[in-house]
Amino acid sequence: MAAESETFMALGLSDESGRGVSGTPRVLVLIASVLEKSLQKNEKQSTTSRRKDAITIFHGSRSPTLSITQYIDRIFRYSRCSTSCFVVAYIYINKFLQQTDAYLTSLNVHRLLITSIMVAAKFLDDECYDNAYYARIGGVSTAEMNRMEMKFLFNLDFRLHVTAEVFMNCCLKLENESGKYQNGQADPSLWPRRRPARQR
Repeated sequence: MAAESETFMALGLSDESGRGVSGTPRVLVLIASVLEKSLQKNEKQSTTSRRKDAITIFHGSRSPTLSITQYIDRIFRYSRCSTSCFVVAYIYINKFLQQTDAYLTSLNVHRLLITSIMVAAKFLDDECYDNAYYARIGGVSTAEMNRMEMKFLFNLDFRLHVTAEVFMNCCLKLENESGKYQNGQADPSLWPRRRPARQR
């Protein structure tokens, strides 16, 4: 329990002690770093192996000018959602990537971020802004935000609950493995696989 508390404090999840110089919780910086490394790895692999990524509703026509770090910081500043939402959103993104066999690219990462953070905030926080407000924060239209939310929820099978164990596992991985992302697609250890139905 003490180790969990220390991890949460170090990541900026329980108080201000984990905030960086700019006032951004450390966990947001780590999430941005891991996503950036994954994106770079995927784009390098796609050019060398000619791997094609399926075009989804989350793909923009061009890469946004904001970096992942800047985008996460913008969402954090204007949405005022809890820091835990960002960890849960990261878990949701991993599950989404597993379910769809998609890859993070510079064309989809920003839209996946704004959608997953909004969904996490609606599920976790007592108060949350509406889709139109998140659309303005994310730089998309309200209609796009609505469509992305529905697509995201259906791909997650509307299973939004994250256990304390999965949450803690994610926090530890972010803290310990921010320098190395295990594979470019998704980290399968963050979300348990479905168990087969019992035979009667």
